[in-house]
Amino acid sequence: MRNYLSSKHYYLWIALLLVFCKENRKNLNEKVKRFPVLIEKPDHVDTPEGMVWVPGGILIQGAVSSDSFAMNHEKPRHAVAVNGFFMDITEVTNSQYAHFVKETGYITIAERNVDWNKMKHQLPEDTPKPHDSLLRPGSLLFKVPDEKPKNLEDYLQWWEWKVGANWRNPKGYGSGLEGKEKLPVVHIAYEDAAAYCRWAGKRLPTEAEWEWAAKGGLKESIFTWGNDFNILNLHANTWSGEFPMKNDLKDGFENKAPVASYPPNGYGLFDMAGNVWEWTQDWYHTEYYQLMAMKNDTSFNPTGADRPFNRYNPLAREKIIKGGSFLCNASYCANFRISARMATEMDSGQEHIGFRTVLSVSK
Repeated sequence: MRNYLSSKHYYLWIALLLVFCKENRKNLNEKVKRFPVLIEKPDHVDTPEGMVWVPGGILIQGAVSSDSFAMNHEKPRHAVAVNGFFMDITEVTNSQYAHFVKETGYITIAERNVDWNKMKHQLPEDTPKPHDSLLRPGSLLFKVPDEKPKNLEDYLQWWEWKVGANWRNPKGYGSGLEGKEKLPVVHIAYEDAAAYCRWAGKRLPTEAEWEWAAKGGLKESIFTWGNDFNILNLHANTWSGEFPMKNDLKDGFENKAPVASYPPNGYGLFDMAGNVWEWTQDWYHTEYYQLMAMKNDTSFNPTGADRPFNRYNPLAREKIIKGGSFLCNASYCANFRISARMATEMDSGQEHIGFRTVLSVSK
C-alpha cells in the first residue's frame, strides 16, 4: 500500500502550517512589544572601531530540533529578549592584547606563580599537594597522543601541562609571538579577559547575547552559515580528519588561524564557530535551561544563572564558553554549533580559549 498524502490532505497541512507560522510570528511580535527591546543602533551613537552593531530581538535560545549533535544541557529551548549591542568583529588578537599589557603592565594567571594555599580550596579536602615542579606557572597545550585512544571520554590523553606556556609564549618558553600577531590570544583565564574588558571600557557578552549574535539573523539554523554540515570546512577552523590523531588540513589550518580567515556571518562577525572558544560572563549551571523553560515566559536581557552548579563537579566555579575551537570534530564534541556550550573553570588557561568583547548602549 502506497503511503502518501492526498492533495486534499496536502493543502490542509500547508494551511495549518501557515496558520502556525502566522501565530508564531504574532506571538514573537507581541513579545517584542512587551519588552523595550533596543533593535536599531541609536543615531547619536557611533560604531566603535573594530566592532559591529548587533540588532536586538527575540531569541529562542537552545538547540534546534533538527540538531542531531545537541546535548542535554542545550535543551529545552526558551525565549529571551536581547537588546542590541556592539560586538568585536573578531576575537581579540595577540596584537591587541599586547597593547593592553604594554599600557597596564597586567600579568596573566598563566604567568603568575602558583599559590597552593589558594588552589587547595578549590579541591577536595584530602587532595595532596603536588610536587613543586608541577606548581610552576604554565598552561594547557594540546598534544597528539602516542597511540590512538580507546575512548574519547578521557581528555587527559591529548592535553599536557606546559610550564612556561602563556599568551606571550603560546607553545612554551621561547615560542614567542613573532608572525602570530593576528592569531587570537589564548591561554587567557576568565580574570585575564575581564581585565582587558575593564581597560577597554567594554565587557564580556552574556551567553544569550553571544548566541543571538552568532545566528547572524538566521532563526532556526544549527550553524552560523545555515544547516549544511558538509560545508563546515569552508566556514570554520575545526579539526578535519581523525581526532585526535590526524588533522587532514582540509579547512586550511592545523592549529589556530588568523582571525577573519573564513567568511563572516550575517552580522559581519568572524569566527563565531571554531578557531578558539570564547568566554561569556554567565555562570555554568547544569539545570539552567530547564529552570528557564519552567518559567514559561520570555526573559529580558538574561545574565545567566545566579550561581554556578555542575552536577558532575559540585566544587567547580565555572563560566560558559561558546563557539568551539580548532579541536572540535564531529566524532568528539561537534561544538562548532551555535547552541553548543561548555563549562570551564575560571582560572583555566588553555591553548584553545580566547574571547571577544561587547559594548552596551542606552537609547
